[in-house]
Amino acid sequence: MTKKGGKRNSKSNGTPKEAESTPAAVLLMNEKPKKKWQNMLIRTVTTLMMIGAFFLVLASGYIWSIVGVLSITVLVYQEVIQISCRSEKEVTIGWFKTMSWYFLITTEYFLYGESIIYYFQEIIMVDAFLQPFATHHRFISFMLYVFGFVFFVMNLRKGQYRTQMAQFGWTHMALLLIVVQSHFIVDNILEGLIWFLLPSALVVINDVFAYLCGFFFGRTPLIQLSPKKTVEGFVGALLCTLLLGFGAATFLMQFDYMICPVQDLGASAWSGVSCDPKNPVFRSVPWALPAIVQIAIKTVSGYEIQQVWLAPVQLHALNMATFASLIAPFGGFFASAVKRAFKVKDFGDSIPGHGGLTDRMDCQFLMGFFAHMYYISFIKKYNVSVGAVLTLVINNFTAKQKLELLERLQTYLINQSILESEQVPATILEKAQMLISDWA
Repeated sequence: MTKKGGKRNSKSNGTPKEAESTPAAVLLMNEKPKKKWQNMLIRTVTTLMMIGAFFLVLASGYIWSIVGVLSITVLVYQEVIQISCRSEKEVTIGWFKTMSWYFLITTEYFLYGESIIYYFQEIIMVDAFLQPFATHHRFISFMLYVFGFVFFVMNLRKGQYRTQMAQFGWTHMALLLIVVQSHFIVDNILEGLIWFLLPSALVVINDVFAYLCGFFFGRTPLIQLSPKKTVEGFVGALLCTLLLGFGAATFLMQFDYMICPVQDLGASAWSGVSCDPKNPVFRSVPWALPAIVQIAIKTVSGYEIQQVWLAPVQLHALNMATFASLIAPFGGFFASAVKRAFKVKDFGDSIPGHGGLTDRMDCQFLMGFFAHMYYISFIKKYNVSVGAVLTLVINNFTAKQKLELLERLQTYLINQSILESEQVPATILEKAQMLISDWA
């Protein structure tokens, strides 16, 4: 009776037999020295290789940075979709992987199309071939999604509804958490490489020092989802990220290639990029110190310091470092929960000592999304651009109004001595005046 009852309880709990015998996770500090140092060596070598490759791509130019983000997004998406095919039944469901890739392409078309139209309006809106696609971009994207949705519904099969719906939801969760968030990272690049490099560097710094502090001092487990994470590693990483984040912002703000918004996608670190005027956030200004701080400095050092010179970006870096330390790690905890749900150790094995790309990018997507929202809320300066005016004219003016605007703008430029009358072909102005007279 007791034996049967024991079996019955094991089944009701739904716990696999092999899971019961799995040993509890050992903190890094308590691992066997040989294994601990061997793993650290592998992680260090692969980390340095990844950092080197990252800076090489960064220096190669804006377009290669964007291609790099897009490539990583696709590979991470592939890893996440792959682990959802757990059983033979799910693998054999018709069109699942094909539909997953179709929705990925559709989402990328919509998101990157939005960015291209926004940042390069003055080019897109004057091109006879591209202009209709730009004008109707959102409708085209919507219809592409609808076609995929209809195809999915038509392929629902009796006996597989639950599995197909679960995979449909999993695909959309991957699109939201990976593809949509990575799109904002690309927008960060277009606003200036510093808004891409700084948040990425903060996550790497936090991850490295959380590992090192946990490696040497970690004794108190932090969260059950990630048993090897420790409170000591978490706190130590916070302090190191704040300090190094401030230093990183101070260093990066000196380079125009980092702080200038993208004007030429083909430009690289050796192209002599410059911009004027620069965002005031990169300009150092005096900050008066509170009286109590002045007294403390004078007591300790003997020097009387009433103010310090800081650029606002250095203070913004501290806010980003705080998010990278306190909130971004929860992207990693979420990824750990996903791995536990699917009973896998890592998302892949493409990076020795780390796992798959997803294991390294789980915090980067959330951090990049935050950096974009923070930038447009507190840092970005909104100015009327040529592209915005051009889009307004093309989409809202009649042909007569466009020609009238051309005539008046040319007259203004000539009267202000910005343009010489001899530089304006007479045929263009005469034709515009003739057409306006005919329509009148």
